[in-house]
Amino acid sequence: MGGKAVILLSGGLDSCTCMAVARAAGYELYPISFDYHQRHDRELDCAKRIAAHYHVAEHLIIETNMNAIGGSALTDDSIAVPTGDADRTEIPVTYVPARNLIFLSYALAFAERVGATHLYIGVNSVDYSGYPDCRPEFIAAFQAAADAATAAATERGRRIVVETPLQHLSKGEIVRLGTELGAPYELTTSCYRGGVEACGVCDSCVLRLRGFAEAGRRDPIPYAAGVR
Repeated sequence: MGGKAVILLSGGLDSCTCMAVARAAGYELYPISFDYHQRHDRELDCAKRIAAHYHVAEHLIIETNMNAIGGSALTDDSIAVPTGDADRTEIPVTYVPARNLIFLSYALAFAERVGATHLYIGVNSVDYSGYPDCRPEFIAAFQAAADAATAAATERGRRIVVETPLQHLSKGEIVRLGTELGAPYELTTSCYRGGVEACGVCDSCVLRLRGFAEAGRRDPIPYAAGVR
């Protein structure tokens, strides 16, 4: 394909897989990451290492203090990160209000500035934590907004397409896909608690470990003693 693509890069497994998918499609990579004062800010270091691994054209890091809004265990230290439940259906306290809407808006602006035609985000509606901004309905709504909001689409005939290559994959399928594409999972983190060693018990860790187990592979990152 070629051309330029912006990728929302959190430093986690899914966004790293998106990087691998976009690179395999031949795009020049423009990752964007966010310091939103999250408790697991270690993910930013992982994002930087992933970006370096792929020798990206530009890695943009945006600071936005979503802890000022609060309401999430990821941005409010008074709310504990709960023990994970891989089969949860209700929205958990780790949901950050409107996070993907905010992040995609920044990413859309970045894409327009660098001339990218595609914008990748690693949302998933199969094995996920119940977040409303990971659903196909949300992505379709944002795509409509992007088509109406940018000069690229309205005046220049250059639509910026939101790509969700992981939308309908299980975590095991995501791990298999990324492994086939050489995604550097050893550079990633998924733990909501932000330690050097992943806790292994928060929602994100539980889903990640289940994905590697389903794929028949060993997760290369370190976990707290006794987790596996």
